[in-house]
Amino acid sequence: MIRLSVNVNKIATLRNSRGGNIPDLIEMCRIILGAGAHGITVHPREDERHIRRSDVFVIRDFLKEYNSKSQHKVEFNMEGDLSPRFRDLVLEAVPDQVTTLVPVSPGEITSDHGFRLKTDLDSLKEFIPQFKEKKIRVSIFMETNLENLKDIKQTGTDRVEFYTGPFAEAYSENRGEESFLDYEKAALYVLDSGIEINAGHDLDTENLKLFRKLKGLKEVSIGHRLISSALVDGLETTVRAYLRTLGEDPSFS
Repeated sequence: MIRLSVNVNKIATLRNSRGGNIPDLIEMCRIILGAGAHGITVHPREDERHIRRSDVFVIRDFLKEYNSKSQHKVEFNMEGDLSPRFRDLVLEAVPDQVTTLVPVSPGEITSDHGFRLKTDLDSLKEFIPQFKEKKIRVSIFMETNLENLKDIKQTGTDRVEFYTGPFAEAYSENRGEESFLDYEKAALYVLDSGIEINAGHDLDTENLKLFRKLKGLKEVSIGHRLISSALVDGLETTVRAYLRTLGEDPSFS
């Protein structure tokens, strides 16, 4: 089963654009989980342009309560950069998974590249043990370059989250199969290193029909495209459509 974690950043962006608490993040999380999603993802950036620091704890507490009443445990996932600010927030909130440690460039609109292990390895080796000491599963954002992946085991990460932006772009240009071959090769390398696989960025119910075939794929984290589809089809309907695409009957919820 490939798990679906829904990134709620875009919902927070809409709320923040007007002030107040509409749309209500917790109500949206309740709908998402009620439709069968397996987790909620947040990326609390330093400028708080979407998820605020306070949101992290409100969502965490909601999910704890949700899990206490549900037979289907859902996960709380946090994305963020290699900064003391994010590290301290994670260690205070103690999510189920840091998904994903992701490099951040000043002024970027969204995450658009993975780590470069030649330059980032020492920092990753400093941060990751601190999270694992708290029994937080760690995933790091990576691209498919095999030369870059050769040091992946040294990071100590539990999972790699493949940056799927290039795949989504190629798919839209009818080059999806060609791009997918790069992910297959990288996935085999990562799996042979004893590391599990997540994926995220610009995945939707069309390109997932191919990408879900990736060997060892454990989880996808999806925000922008899912929320964009929900504006047309409704949030519950959209989450269920993604789950069906991933091969799961969401009726259990």
